[in-house]
Amino acid sequence: MEIDFREITAYQRYKLMASLIVPRPIALVTTVNEGGVVNAAPFSMFNMLGEEPPIVMLSINRRDDDSLKDTAVNILRTREYVVHLTDEAMAARMHACGERLPPTRSELVHAGLTPVASSLVAPPRIAEAPVAFECTLWETLETPSRHIFIGRVERMHARDELIDTQAWRVRLQNYFPVGRFGASFYIDTRNRFSLECHDGQPTATTAVDEM
Repeated sequence: MEIDFREITAYQRYKLMASLIVPRPIALVTTVNEGGVVNAAPFSMFNMLGEEPPIVMLSINRRDDDSLKDTAVNILRTREYVVHLTDEAMAARMHACGERLPPTRSELVHAGLTPVASSLVAPPRIAEAPVAFECTLWETLETPSRHIFIGRVERMHARDELIDTQAWRVRLQNYFPVGRFGASFYIDTRNRFSLECHDGQPTATTAVDEM
């Protein structure tokens, strides 16, 4: 099968790409609006771009009426936001943050999540999240359908049991993030394996060690 992307609609391209380029990490992003209300929303078009500078990418689509989503409006206005990674324990509450609420209502209250003051930026971080990155806006790209935000990570928060700061390793045996798997499906990360070469041939082994 061969599909010419020039001959299909943007929606058809989205459906194909979003269902095939998986699993994707989920960024649960907190921002603050003009009225001081904390907004929280999940986005799966998200990833790390580099370590020097430490930057992450967040891609936010426009609404059907071409207006910007609250998260995009807030980032453009304040240039500050917090990106949280989601694990199994908070997956349902992350999903609840995706429901559309009026700007006067906080998704954190709606989902039963706890705001905690950040160290360097105005938006709070979420206490239940295993990892939080305080970000400032580094660069913005704009396409006809999206705003793409490149954020510089200024500070990271993580659960104590996740990070070995002597070896600078993540204790993967304590980390169970979830990812997006197209449509309304999510995927866990418990079925893990490593690939090692023996006599030139890859051999799969179960992997729960540190990375």
